[in-house]
Amino acid sequence: MIKYLGSKRLLVPRIVARVDAIARTAERRGRPIATVLDPFSGTARVAHALKARGFRVHASDHNAYAATLAACYVQADRRRWLAEATRLIAELDALPGRAGWFTETFCVRARYLRPENGARVDAIRERIARLALDPELEAIALTSLMEAADRVDSTVGVQMAYLKRWAPRAHQPLTLRVPALLDGAGAASRLDAREAVERITADLVYLDPPYNQHSYLGNYHVWESLVRWDKPAVYGLAMKRVDVRERWSPFNRRGTIAAALGDVIARARARWLVVSFSDEGYLTPAAVRAMLAGRGRVRMAAIPHPRYVGAAIGIYNPRGEKVGTPGHRMNRECLFVVEVADGAPARRAAPRATTSARPARLALARAPR
Repeated sequence: MIKYLGSKRLLVPRIVARVDAIARTAERRGRPIATVLDPFSGTARVAHALKARGFRVHASDHNAYAATLAACYVQADRRRWLAEATRLIAELDALPGRAGWFTETFCVRARYLRPENGARVDAIRERIARLALDPELEAIALTSLMEAADRVDSTVGVQMAYLKRWAPRAHQPLTLRVPALLDGAGAASRLDAREAVERITADLVYLDPPYNQHSYLGNYHVWESLVRWDKPAVYGLAMKRVDVRERWSPFNRRGTIAAALGDVIARARARWLVVSFSDEGYLTPAAVRAMLAGRGRVRMAAIPHPRYVGAAIGIYNPRGEKVGTPGHRMNRECLFVVEVADGAPARRAAPRATTSARPARLALARAPR
């Protein structure tokens, strides 16, 4: 899976173990946990791990690239798609490069990938667009392409900037691989988190919201443009999509995050809530705990966790000169568990839509062009 700011890669075993423990408790009470909703799914790493544990997971994210990852890793059934995906990805991987918009924007005007790899991205993405694939198969192909580009990029893992000199991995040829699909049913959608928790009922809701000023759209705008393939106008040295200026999240602003998170918590339609939140966010662990207390009994575990690689590298100006010193290397990830008092939303919500609505789910999985 792609490099990601706030990735839960190191915490996945702890999160899955906590959900397993909740599931055992629920089973003993005769109210087993079968369905999980992840409305801030990001790379779908946690959702993928929970699907692997046998839960029926609905993963949702408002960014197109993240909804595509969810469609691949959560919605797509390996038994249905593996053979076809293997043939398709082999065909795409054999295409010669043909430079186009992606190469000019991200490899010439910027330096995220070397031009020869950018030309491969252009050729493969244009072929995917022309094939008019089933949305799940398209999501698998796009995930393969995103991950291939991620393996040969020249960044520290975010796309707010690129390295002044090519990273060693950037000289490797771009090569597609079949993503790690899982057997079984799941669901994916591209919804705002508030809309997701209003529309989708689950036994357990896992919340991992943004917690500070770092916008996921801004940090992963290259993947957003690659998936949407709308070839937007761009701005600045980073070649960001112009809509990065408009598509802001209330979770990325100090003045709006409390209301936004409190609203999602209040509207969640589940018997259990699991919330992951960093202690270096705009909200303190005590503030998050107070929000959750309105839904039921709260337990919390604080887990030491390394900060993102940028914390170790330090701060540089546009000329590549170091102008700051690295900050602290570790923070605490706070994992909250709430057994909801009555399982109902704390305020009136829109009529529910369950994860069985397959046609709507498929429509949401395809990013608009």
